[in-house]
Amino acid sequence: MESNNTPEANVPAEAPASNGKRRRALTALAAVVAVAGVGWGVYEWLVASRYESTDNAYVQGNVIQITPQIGGTVMTIMADDTDLVKTGQPLVQLDPADAKVALEQAEAALGQAVRQVRTLYANNGSLAAQVSLRQADIVKAQSDIARAQDDLKRRQALTGNGAVSKEELNHAETTLANAKSALAAAQAGVVAAREQLASNQSLTDGTSVEQHPSVQAAAAKVREAYLATQRVALPAPVEGYVAKRTVQLGQRVAAGTPMMSIVPLDQLWVDANFKEVQLRNIRIDQPVKLVADVYGKKVEYTGHVAGLGVGTGSAFALLPAQNATGNWIKVVQRVPVRIALDAEQLKANPLRVGLSMDVEVDVRQKGGKMLADAPRAAALAQTQVYSQLDQGADAEVDRIIAANLGRSPAPTATPARPPAAAAPVAGPRTHVNPI
Repeated sequence: MESNNTPEANVPAEAPASNGKRRRALTALAAVVAVAGVGWGVYEWLVASRYESTDNAYVQGNVIQITPQIGGTVMTIMADDTDLVKTGQPLVQLDPADAKVALEQAEAALGQAVRQVRTLYANNGSLAAQVSLRQADIVKAQSDIARAQDDLKRRQALTGNGAVSKEELNHAETTLANAKSALAAAQAGVVAAREQLASNQSLTDGTSVEQHPSVQAAAAKVREAYLATQRVALPAPVEGYVAKRTVQLGQRVAAGTPMMSIVPLDQLWVDANFKEVQLRNIRIDQPVKLVADVYGKKVEYTGHVAGLGVGTGSAFALLPAQNATGNWIKVVQRVPVRIALDAEQLKANPLRVGLSMDVEVDVRQKGGKMLADAPRAAALAQTQVYSQLDQGADAEVDRIIAANLGRSPAPTATPARPPAAAAPVAGPRTHVNPI
C-alpha cells in the first residue's frame, strides 16, 4: 500500500490558495483602475473641461521696416542692431546734394512761371489798346469813305459838261474802293484784336498771379523738391529696438529698399495655435495664463483672448494643401488665436518676437463671441513723424513768388530754406534689459 505523503499528493491542496491570491490581485487591480477612472472623470469635469492649453504658441509683434522715400547714397548710419531708438530719432542720412539741386531747379522754374504769368496779365492791357487802335482805324476808314463818296459825286455831276476828265473820275472811283477796302481791313483787325484779347483773358480770368494754374504747378514742384530735401534723413516712426540692419555706408539705395527694422517690444502679443476640437469653447475676452520658455514657470503672464483667426494656418500657407488630389490623409488643423498681453508685465519681463509660450485659456466664461461684431473704432497704429516734413515748403513758395512779383514776402516764423541735415547722435548705446 502506497503512502499519501508524496509531493504529487499535496498539489490539489495548494491550488485553492493560489486561486485566492490571484483573485485578490485582480480585485486590487480592478479597484485601482476604477479609482483612476473616477479620478480622471473628476479631473476632466472639474479641471480639464474648464481649460484649453497648448504649447504651440509664439510671441508676435510689429516688425516695422525702415525704407527710404527717395533714392540716394548712404552717408551716415545712426543706429545699429539692438539699439533703442525714440520716435523721430534720425536713423540713416542720405547724400542731400541731388535733392538740393532739384530744389534749386524747381525754384528757378517757379520764378520763371511767375514772370510768364505776369506777362499774361500785362498783355491784357496791350491787347485792349490794340482793340481801341483798330476801332480808331474803322472810324478813319469810314471818314475816308465819306470823303471819297463826296468827291466822286461832285465829279460825276461835272462829267456831262466836260469839266472833269474820265481819268479823274476813275481816280475818284479807285479812291472810294480803296477806302472801302481799308474799312474792311480795319473791321477785320478789330475782330482779330478782340479774339487775341479774349484768348489772353481766358488765361487770366478769375485768378491772380499767385493762384494761376501755371504758378501752382510750379509751386507743387517746389514742394515736392523741398520734401525730397527733408526725406534724406530717415526718422524712426515709433520707439523700439533696431533689428536686421542691412544698410551700409556708401550704399546706393532706391526708394523702398529695406534698410533695417524696428520692433516695439511694448506692443507684443501671442499667437496660440489650437487644434480644431479645442476651439469649441474658446471665446473673445476669456482670461489666459501664459508661461515663456525663456523665463520658465517662475514668471507667469496674464492676458485675454483678443480674437480668433478666420482660417487655418494651411489655408494661408504659401503652398496650400490640395486635398482633392491624390491619396488623402486627414491632418488635424490648427487655428491661430491671438492673445493680448499685459503691458506692465511686458515691461517688467520683456519678451522677444518668436519666443515659445505655453498657453492655458480659462473657457468657463462662454458668454463672449467667437468673432468680432463691430469694426475697430480707432486707428490700430499711427505716427506723426512724417507730417512735419513739409513745414517750410509753403514759406519757400511764398518767398519765391513775392520775389518775382516785385514785393516782399509776408513775415513767417518758418525758415524759408530747408534745415541742415541732422548730425549723428553721440553717446552710449542703450540695449534691451538682459534676460
